[in-house]
Amino acid sequence: AFTQGLLFHDGKLYESTGLSNQSTLREVDLNSGAVLRKWSVPGSYFAEGLALFDGKLYQLTWQNEKAFVYDLNGDPKFFHKVGEFSYTGEGWGLTTDGHWLIMSDGTSTLRFLNPATFAVDHTIQVIKGDLPQDRLNELEYIKGEIYANIWRTDVIARIDPVSGRVVGMIDFSYLLPDS
Repeated sequence: AFTQGLLFHDGKLYESTGLSNQSTLREVDLNSGAVLRKWSVPGSYFAEGLALFDGKLYQLTWQNEKAFVYDLNGDPKFFHKVGEFSYTGEGWGLTTDGHWLIMSDGTSTLRFLNPATFAVDHTIQVIKGDLPQDRLNELEYIKGEIYANIWRTDVIARIDPVSGRVVGMIDFSYLLPDS
């Protein structure tokens, strides 16, 4: 699987996998790795970020300007798409603070979206020091901060969701050998 979005909920992993003609949404048993439910995204879409909000899974697509919405608590064997939204630009990462869906598009801008309409309510510019921090990819909201991995690096930025300031960096380069 080419994992693009990942979240953990009620003992299960939910995974958005990418690549054209191969993108899926999966529910995976954490202990066995077995895929419990799977939805194959239509072939022309390259799936990306994933977030859970109010019993629904929201899945972005990379360059198709489309988000899909699925009922988390429906059929225990299949995912059912219950909606979709359009947006402009690329879709990379998605998370929620419990009020907004927060979306990245590979730039230094994060969009705060209304979950009912997918309309942009507001944006923040992510700044590290005095410079914009771009290549913001998959997002997580943890204890009042937005965590964003920086694409093509081993670093995760910790971002203040109000000011957009990078308040810390987590370096994971030691996890893999140099080779």
